[in-house]
Amino acid sequence: MPDIFTRSVDAQAFATLCAGGVAARLARLYAARGIASTSTLSHAINALLPPAQLLHADSAARLLADAIAAKKKLLIVADYDADGATACALGLRALRAMGATVDFLVPNRFEYGYGLTPEIVRLAAQRSPDILITVDNGIASVEGVAEARRLGMQVLVTDHHLPGDTLPDCACIVNPNQAGCTCPSKNLAGVGVIFYVMLALRAELRTRGYFGASTPPNLADLLDIVALGTVADVVKLDSNNRVLVHQGLARIRAGRGHAGIKALLQVAGRDAQRASTYDLGFVVAPRLNAAGRLDDMSLGIECLATDDAALAYKIALQLDQLNRQRRSIEAGMQEDALARLEGMATADSYSLCLFQPEWHQGVIGILASRIKDKFHRPAIVFARDNTGILKGSGRSIRGLHLRDALDLVTKRHPGLVLRFGGHAAAAGLTLTEDAFAPFAAAFEAVVREWLTPADLQQRIETDGELALDDISFDFVRELESEVWGQGFPAPTFRARLNVLSQRIVGERHLKLRVVVENAAESTQKNTNTDSKTFDALLFGHSDKLPAEIDAVYRLQLNEFRGDTTLQMVILHWT
Repeated sequence: MPDIFTRSVDAQAFATLCAGGVAARLARLYAARGIASTSTLSHAINALLPPAQLLHADSAARLLADAIAAKKKLLIVADYDADGATACALGLRALRAMGATVDFLVPNRFEYGYGLTPEIVRLAAQRSPDILITVDNGIASVEGVAEARRLGMQVLVTDHHLPGDTLPDCACIVNPNQAGCTCPSKNLAGVGVIFYVMLALRAELRTRGYFGASTPPNLADLLDIVALGTVADVVKLDSNNRVLVHQGLARIRAGRGHAGIKALLQVAGRDAQRASTYDLGFVVAPRLNAAGRLDDMSLGIECLATDDAALAYKIALQLDQLNRQRRSIEAGMQEDALARLEGMATADSYSLCLFQPEWHQGVIGILASRIKDKFHRPAIVFARDNTGILKGSGRSIRGLHLRDALDLVTKRHPGLVLRFGGHAAAAGLTLTEDAFAPFAAAFEAVVREWLTPADLQQRIETDGELALDDISFDFVRELESEVWGQGFPAPTFRARLNVLSQRIVGERHLKLRVVVENAAESTQKNTNTDSKTFDALLFGHSDKLPAEIDAVYRLQLNEFRGDTTLQMVILHWT
């Protein structure tokens, strides 16, 4: 049974925010998320950190400006996930708008694997580029960069992954997480990094008088693409990332989003005028990611790079179909994995490593995430590639830095892991098949050293009980205007609910009518409300609920046939 607790609210921060004009019900939420000043709540575009704070962004700008002047050929080498796809599309659009000759190459994960490998470099060389630009990869590509230099190509690495012990010997590296970079936002996604490099390039070209009397391209128009990649990569939404996402969503809602994003929302039946971080992370991103998981991410990049609305919609339909296939494959793999885990002593394990020869390589990351969520343990899922090598994708819980754990395994057992890389919460690696069992044991040993039994107890954070008068249309609209996500979680609340009625909808969901009694002090004056009745939804559950439940819920507005109603979405109940 998970531990449910209420986030603590810093009293001084709460008072400061209220004094700054923030409504009490919002100030309480912000203070519980570490916000202590109204200055960090600004979503204005001028609140963004300047590009000069990103180490070597100026050097990258000079390199690219010189390349444009010399009419050199540029080739972007992308990653095959949504962050890589958005970063690639943004780089293509910005560089072309500034007069560069540029194309792209994205590795097919089933043939080449991740990153700027020597094989990918040799494939890139067939197009005779002068400069390779990596987006969302490259910081670990020591051998690939060496091969590029041997073949006479310069390499500009733009990445956000954590560096290893050795950096690639390339022309320039822009990465907020490299040693010596004092940029306060260490949480930029790959698309955020290339966006900043493009800002620096535009400034460099302006200084050189490149644009003359012409108006330089407005790179703010690309912020919808930045927002999509930032949310999709589940990076922490610090204040700088929240500005990027807010500005991108504002463009989508105003009808100024790019054709590909509009089309992906359209095929999913979502209203672009009410687009949210949920739509980016759970509607658009999975369809975009489906290309890299099951086919070729070139399809997704083309969707984001085109201005042809008809073509974008045609591609979006293909991506939607791929996503349906992905869901079907994932469901079968999850059922298989859970059946296997039933026979294992999961409660005695600190980590879970799973491998089945027939599992699909493109879906193992999603399965690892599902397993991690269900058992609240670091999980790594492996599949066999077409050469017989095992590709693994891992997800971790709070308290275990996954990439660092893999690094320790490799130091203790040299040669056991062929390659690895990633973040605190997610990482990838490759093994030979006979190394699977030794790796699982070595990984379990490291996890046992770094985690305690308390870390394995799932904790559900809430914002406590909400006064009935605050369960209102106005409050939900206030919540919807904010940017919530990783590291800045959307508000959830607790309540004792009396279940008046319940019925199954969509075969496996419950539609409820519930009564909530007032249990918290209202932020409104002169209110005497004792109870209210609301609609509620419980997804993925079709068994009948008891007459009374303790629930964790979030609020949302539901539009149906022109009517808008307020409803609860139940996330957990006892």
